[in-house]
Amino acid sequence: MRTDDFDYDLPEELIAQAPAEPRDSCRLLVLHRETGAIEHRRFTDVAEYLEPGDLLVANRTRVLPARLVGHKPTGGAAEALLLRRREDLDALGATWECLVHPGRRLRRGAIIEFRAGGLLAPQTAEVVLVAEVLDFVEGSRGGRLVRFSPQGSRTLDEAIHAVGNVPLPPYITSYKGDPEKYQTVYAMNEEHSAAAPTAGLHFTPELIERLRSQGVSWAEVELEVGIDTFRLVEEDDPRDHTIHTERYHVGPEVVEAVRSTHEAGHRVVAVGTTSVRSLESAWDEAAGTMVARKDATTNLFLMPGSTFHVVDAMITNFHVPRSTLMMLVSAFATRDHIMAAYGEAIEQRYRMLSFGDAMLIL
Repeated sequence: MRTDDFDYDLPEELIAQAPAEPRDSCRLLVLHRETGAIEHRRFTDVAEYLEPGDLLVANRTRVLPARLVGHKPTGGAAEALLLRRREDLDALGATWECLVHPGRRLRRGAIIEFRAGGLLAPQTAEVVLVAEVLDFVEGSRGGRLVRFSPQGSRTLDEAIHAVGNVPLPPYITSYKGDPEKYQTVYAMNEEHSAAAPTAGLHFTPELIERLRSQGVSWAEVELEVGIDTFRLVEEDDPRDHTIHTERYHVGPEVVEAVRSTHEAGHRVVAVGTTSVRSLESAWDEAAGTMVARKDATTNLFLMPGSTFHVVDAMITNFHVPRSTLMMLVSAFATRDHIMAAYGEAIEQRYRMLSFGDAMLIL
């Protein structure tokens, strides 16, 4: 197994720059993993493939306005992308693991000032938030520990919302629409993620209600999606790659819903790879069953050869070449079936990646 095995030619013009409108009008490629058979449908047709008693499990995480654009005191532009709050370092002040730009000029002791309006704010505008780079994050690829200090009477949350923007993936370069379109309709109020669980973007309240009315159950987990989800595997052998760690929560009600679904002979259908990782991370190998997890962390790396204990079917988007997500779906449906499906999707001019079309793997 080589990382090259999960590469494919992605035409730039197929990378979706805006979401489908309405959300559930996008295309749906249905892949039958036992045979490799492919069908071309619309996302609203997903109801035809789900049966009464099936359980949909979605990731309810909400994206934080984590992209902060400001200036160094010398006037040069600088950015910080919030990845993970380090509550263990709160004695130092509100400290986050971040990616910063320009990285070479933002070393220990560097200061960034943020004004409402970001780069468009005049230099005379009030500083809302001040950041100080404390150190490098050990074992990361350029990550920094950054201490944030809200100014005036603002809380940290108020300051972040005053200066921050929802961080779209780097391959979405021209979207100027409603940032709420990069949130799922069922997202929780609290904001924790640096990226959206994009397979869930296709659901509307009406579609969810229609599925429930036909006897399909709905459950939610939470996994805080990190920006590392967009990074490519650079090692020649993917088994040498260290996957990112993410916080997740699988409640006892989800464990019970999965148990009862399987006991009744029905399927657990994960909405997105983050839901897959949450459910499979909650599997206890020694006990031979799922165990509820609260504020747990996972670095589960699913690749060909991995066993899926919980998930029977999956709704997902089309993923970046050479990514851990390509390896995950290849583990679920075989590498040959996935590469054939991607080849047909490109030939049929599907819209790709986060704002793109969807795939149902049965």
